[in-house]
Amino acid sequence: MSGNDKGSPGTPRDPYFDNVKFLAVVLVACGHAWEPLVDGSRAVAAAYETVYAFHMPLFVLVSGYFSRGQDGSPRRARGLITGLAVPYLVFETAYTLFGRHAGDNASPFSLLDPWGVTWFLLALFVWRLSVPLWTALRHPLPVALAVAALATATPGIGNDLELQRVLQLLPFFVLGLTCAPEPLRLLRRREARILAAPVLLAAPVAAYLLGPHTDRRWLYRSTAAQEIGYSGTTGLLAVPVLFCCSLLLAAAFLAWVPGRRLWWTVLGTGTLYGYLLHAFATQGVRYGGWYEPAWLSTPAGPVAVTLAAAAGMALLCSPPVRRALRWAVEPRLAPLFRPAGSVPSRAPRSVESRGLAPMPARAPFTVVGCTTAGCTSPAGHRPPGGHDEEPQRR
Repeated sequence: MSGNDKGSPGTPRDPYFDNVKFLAVVLVACGHAWEPLVDGSRAVAAAYETVYAFHMPLFVLVSGYFSRGQDGSPRRARGLITGLAVPYLVFETAYTLFGRHAGDNASPFSLLDPWGVTWFLLALFVWRLSVPLWTALRHPLPVALAVAALATATPGIGNDLELQRVLQLLPFFVLGLTCAPEPLRLLRRREARILAAPVLLAAPVAAYLLGPHTDRRWLYRSTAAQEIGYSGTTGLLAVPVLFCCSLLLAAAFLAWVPGRRLWWTVLGTGTLYGYLLHAFATQGVRYGGWYEPAWLSTPAGPVAVTLAAAAGMALLCSPPVRRALRWAVEPRLAPLFRPAGSVPSRAPRSVESRGLAPMPARAPFTVVGCTTAGCTSPAGHRPPGGHDEEPQRR
C-alpha cells in the first residue's frame, strides 16, 4: 500500500497492481466490519475466515514483491523513515488517544505494543531491513519457512513488536521478494482464471463446514501454538499447511483481479491512507453501539455492513483525503536529511601509509551476466504497505 505511487518518467503505471491493492484493502475493511457479526451468523463467520485466510498473506507477498529495490542506500533509508517509521509514531499516538477518549480503554502508550492496524507498519519496517539477508541466501524461502515454524512453536517470543506475527508472516514477504514477474503474468491469463474459480467458490463452503471444528486464531498468526491449546509439533506442521492454503487462495484472488483501468483504479494509489484511517471508523461504530439494532442480525444486516465498509474505504482512499492528510501519512521531512550525494565517507588509507607493500597490478575483473533488473520494483509503483488482521485490540 502506498499513498504516493509515482512511476518513472515516460513509464505508464500498470493498473493491475492498483486494482490488487484497492480490492485487498476493501477486504481488510470488510473483515474488520464483520467482526461483531461473526458469532451470530455461521455464514458471516465463513466469509470472515475465508478472507482472513489469505488477505494478510496477500498484502505481505505484494509488499515483498515491491521491496526488491531495498539496497540499504541512503535514499531507501530515508524512505523507511518517512514512509513507515514516522507514520507509525503518528498513528500509534493517534489511536492510543482515540481509544482512551472514545472507548473504555486506558492502556498506556507503548511503541512496543502496536495498536490495531499500526502493527503492519512496524512489521514492514523490520522485513525491509532484512532484505539484504534474504537476497544473499541461495534458498531463502525454505529458511523463512523454518523461521516461521520455529516461531509458531516458541511461546517465549512474546508479543513485543508483534514479533510472533512478524516471523510467522515472513515467508510470504520472502516469496514476494524473490518472485519473478513471470508467475504474476501467468496468473493474469484466461486459463488461470478458469482454474481459480473453483478455488474461490470452494473456500467459503469449506470454511462454513469446517469452521465449527477449527480455531480461527491460527489465521491471525499472532500467537504460538501452545498459547491456543496445541502442541509445538502441531505448530511446526501447521505452518507449511497454512502457507500453501493461503498462497492458493491469494493466487486465485490475483487471477480474477481486472488488469484494465477502471473508475476505482485511482483509489489503489491511496490504500495506505484507507488502511491507516479505516480503524477509526470501525472502532468508532463499535464504541457508539451501532451494532446493537436487531435488524443487523437479519440477512440484510451483513450486506449493509459490507456495502458501508466498501464505500467508506473508497472514500478514505480518495484524492481529497490524501491531500488533506499527506502530512501524517507521507510527511515531507527533507530538512532532516543530508542532500543526495553528500553523505560523508572516509577515504581509504593507502597501502603504503599502512606499511604494506602495494599489490601487483592485475586486469580488471568483470561480473558476467550480473544485472540489477531483478532487484528493482516494477515501474510505476512504490512498495505497498498493509493492515491489522487480528480482531482489533485495545
